Amino acid sequence: MDSTASTPQSQPTPSIPLDVTDQQNTALLEDTLNLLNAGAPDKAGQHGLIEIERWAEVLRASERPGLAKIIQELNTLQAQLTASDTQAHDLAETLATLGAETSKVAEETSDDYSGPLTHLGKLLIKLGSTLSR
Repeated sequence: MDSTASTPQSQPTPSIPLDVTDQQNTALLEDTLNLLNAGAPDKAGQHGLIEIERWAEVLRASERPGLAKIIQELNTLQAQLTASDTQAHDLAETLATLGAETSKVAEETSDDYSGPLTHLGKLLIKLGSTLSR
């Protein structure tokens, strides 16, 4: 190689924002409500982890303010569910926080998502309460 040749520069790969439609948001919300209405998902099952990943991606792609705490709690929940030594009260606390934060977002929402988000917040809090017993 010629020592006077310029060093090739690698260009960073641009991140392409995820474009989520209202129909996809509605489907995700309905899937999650159906999952939680059936009771607490089995820790051995992967369906709950997949839903957490879906939510995290959608929320990261959203331009709505105030979602950082929910994303953080989803990451915490995912880590807790994959760890072998997670205590039930730790999960309960995370779920309660997620429920409270979801309820806050529902109060600030003026579209058709307010009702389902309120319901989701209540389900998360109820699930957390069940685990803390």
